[in-house]
Amino acid sequence: MILIASAFVAASTLCAKQLGVGENAMSSFQVTWARYAFGFALLVLVALAIKPNFTRPNWTLHMVRITCGVVGVLAMFYAVSKIPVADTTAITFLNPMFAMVFAIFILGERVGPIRWGTAALALFGGLLLIRPGSTSFQPEALLALAAAVLFGMEVVIIKLLAGREGAFQIILIANFFGAIMASFALPFVWQMPVGDQWVWMAGTGILMVTAQAFYTNALRIGEASFVLPFAYATLVFAAFYDFVLFDVVPVPLSMVGGAIIVISGIVLAWRENKARAQAV
Repeated sequence: MILIASAFVAASTLCAKQLGVGENAMSSFQVTWARYAFGFALLVLVALAIKPNFTRPNWTLHMVRITCGVVGVLAMFYAVSKIPVADTTAITFLNPMFAMVFAIFILGERVGPIRWGTAALALFGGLLLIRPGSTSFQPEALLALAAAVLFGMEVVIIKLLAGREGAFQIILIANFFGAIMASFALPFVWQMPVGDQWVWMAGTGILMVTAQAFYTNALRIGEASFVLPFAYATLVFAAFYDFVLFDVVPVPLSMVGGAIIVISGIVLAWRENKARAQAV
């Protein structure tokens, strides 16, 4: 399930890139709206079919989470229109490390030397991808890094919400208000889709929501420490899609940076699994 989710996440990002390049390139605001609007439409159809139970939402937490999510998606989609999909994906995969830092202050979690070490290693991998100060530096990579920070905050907020509300309710609310927030910019950036752009727009939202469903169920039936490292397969799918559709081959330094981020994530997951086993 997590491998399928990874393929869908990379495919959704690829759809966003397809919309953001070429003669009829769309604004990142419009692409972000499509991601949430079409995702919400799919969730409504699912809700009508399964008739889920809803509880009273914590609107404050939802609004913080949605704001982080929408701005993060906007930054990520703009970045992916300028730099390779694999690089953008790898940089945004720093979000678990930022989530760890936010968890210290918001959730009161304690972080030991191994956690800090893996976070530092992942950050080093991110710097290899961003390459500040080099001739190959691209400012858009900093937007991908900003997206990682925002997604890290979003993860912590989701943790707070998950203990109080159902997963479907959390995803439904996020996509509904995400579409509304993104709609405010539409009058200023809207351009009528041409050709197959409607398909790419729909794909951006539907693929991401489908990925969320597989991701949530994977976490529900399997231990997070076992499941989460497989999410790094998204980098492999992103690089594959980039090569097939855009003929982009990652430079060696990017491959090293992405590998370092993957290794740090796996080490962190292994450490968490070991600590949990010792606690039991």
